[in-house]
Amino acid sequence: MTNVLWLQGGACSGNTMSFLNAEEPSAVDLVTDFGINVLWHPSLGLELGDAVTEMMRDCVSGKIPLDIFVFEGSVIRAPHGTGRFNMFCGRPMQDWVAELAAQATIVVAIGDCACWGGIPAADPNPSDSVGLQYLKRAHGGFLGSGFKSKLGLPVVNIPGCPAHPDWITQILVALASGRAGDIALDDLQRPATFFKTFTQTGCTRVQYFEYKQSTTEFGQGTRKGCLFYEFGCRGPVTHSPCNRILWNRQSSKTRAGMPCTGCTEPEFPFFDLRPGTVFKTQKISGSVPKEVPTGTDHVTYMAHAAAARIAAPQWSKEDMFVV
Repeated sequence: MTNVLWLQGGACSGNTMSFLNAEEPSAVDLVTDFGINVLWHPSLGLELGDAVTEMMRDCVSGKIPLDIFVFEGSVIRAPHGTGRFNMFCGRPMQDWVAELAAQATIVVAIGDCACWGGIPAADPNPSDSVGLQYLKRAHGGFLGSGFKSKLGLPVVNIPGCPAHPDWITQILVALASGRAGDIALDDLQRPATFFKTFTQTGCTRVQYFEYKQSTTEFGQGTRKGCLFYEFGCRGPVTHSPCNRILWNRQSSKTRAGMPCTGCTEPEFPFFDLRPGTVFKTQKISGSVPKEVPTGTDHVTYMAHAAAARIAAPQWSKEDMFVV
């Protein structure tokens, strides 16, 4: 039996909603098939009031073994480092986080806010929010860059806004079944099995990207053209399997004609959501994308783009649906 405690900090509960929609395995499968004992969860826990406080204290003291500590949402440190903007069981949530992380065998951050600070940490960050072990791309966060759980692991980051439900449940199963050593983490402590490839991998618009054919009308992403050049799609620069492990086993943002917002990367939300930066590709001199696909540079990219446009076949310039 593996004890899991799930708490929420500065969160919208989006990752909880995602988790409850998991299919392979489902949240129920975790309990019935994989021996996970959910000590408490904000949306699932039966205990209330003093009973929750007592259970938390027992986890901190070690009376109740804490195998996996899951945290969703940012760690709120305001005002003035006290954390009293976010109280839980009579104490600042940040105090519980520090003590529970120290007792946990494994610590898992679920969603952008817990991983990097997310939207709450966007400038000017009035709640003084940080992620468990990162603030955006800066290593450290609330627990510090040197933090290791009792198993000797840093915080395992499963980012996303929200994280895909199956990323969450599959990693929890791996951790609960003693296979933590088999999980390779990338340089941002994300499971490499999910975050080694780009969102663009498996995108149905990738052929338009290769020929540098862009859609010029919002909503045509499922019909013609790539969303990268005009609508700010971050698929070529974002690490995620969203087009390999489909959402609801059906689709993804780009397959539905929605630009990827890069929500698994530490900088999300990009440009702090300033007007004119959302769903719009930022450009130099009106034509050169400020950000080019990972692994290339602006000169190489523009040379390739010019050649690709010249070589583009007629079909890449036409609507894929005939009405």
